[in-house]
Amino acid sequence: MTNLTPAEKQDVIRFLEADTPLPDKYRFLLFEDKREVELVWNGKTSEVCNLVLPFQVIEQVDEPRAETVKEQPGLFNMDERGRQLTGWTNKLIWGDNKIILSSLKNGPLREEIESHGGIKLIYIDPPFDIGADFSMDIEIGDDTFTKKPNVLEEIAYRDTWGRGADSFISMIYERLFLMRDLLAEDESIYVHCDARVNSYIRMALDELFGSSLFVNEIIWKRSTAHGDSSRFGNLHDTLLFYAKSETSRFNPQFEPYTKEYIETYYRNEDKKGRYLDRTISAKGLQGGGYKY
Repeated sequence: MTNLTPAEKQDVIRFLEADTPLPDKYRFLLFEDKREVELVWNGKTSEVCNLVLPFQVIEQVDEPRAETVKEQPGLFNMDERGRQLTGWTNKLIWGDNKIILSSLKNGPLREEIESHGGIKLIYIDPPFDIGADFSMDIEIGDDTFTKKPNVLEEIAYRDTWGRGADSFISMIYERLFLMRDLLAEDESIYVHCDARVNSYIRMALDELFGSSLFVNEIIWKRSTAHGDSSRFGNLHDTLLFYAKSETSRFNPQFEPYTKEYIETYYRNEDKKGRYLDRTISAKGLQGGGYKY
């Protein structure tokens, strides 16, 4: 049962008879399966691309892998030069990434991907540079060349940002939807973004993966400190790290001590190696530390 007042019920009837959309408030009042927090935009839909197109080999750019083949026989078919002929790894796929994702998800490669444990990690760097022309400077020797965007890049930019935030969210949401279904259950995804689209992408990820599977917001400093005339400088981007499920793996990362650090702090050495001297009484604690 809904909790509509008589006046609200009359409003609903009037909107339906006029064939006009209901105001947002009725979406939460009329339907039981409602989210407390949801990212909503013009054109939002749960439908995603299901197109499947065949992949064609355009160019081989790998080096001979004869030694590798000897060490790991049978994983994928190789030719006499050690080039990989089949399989889905070690491939750069050129094309519309939405159609590529759809083809991987719904095409013949899906079974092969899953037979090898599924996709282990996804990292994406979507086009969050609003208003950019996608020109870039390329240095070759002592010369610098400016690469202008081609027609396809201009069309892609227009499709991504043509309607502003609405078209960007539609673009990223559909692709994240496909990526989620491709990702192995015990793995994770990293999404590179900046302050302009961070909030949109994070809400989309919360909706698709679940807010409980948010793991970390990683700050990547991309620029040295500098002053802007009217605001603080934009110095960092963000990596949003989400797990696919509660069983997702995390391998702790360690940075080895430098030789100088080891020689400074681990000065003692015995037959087992270097070690650090420390008192176990913790005298700095309130009360004078531990007593044994």
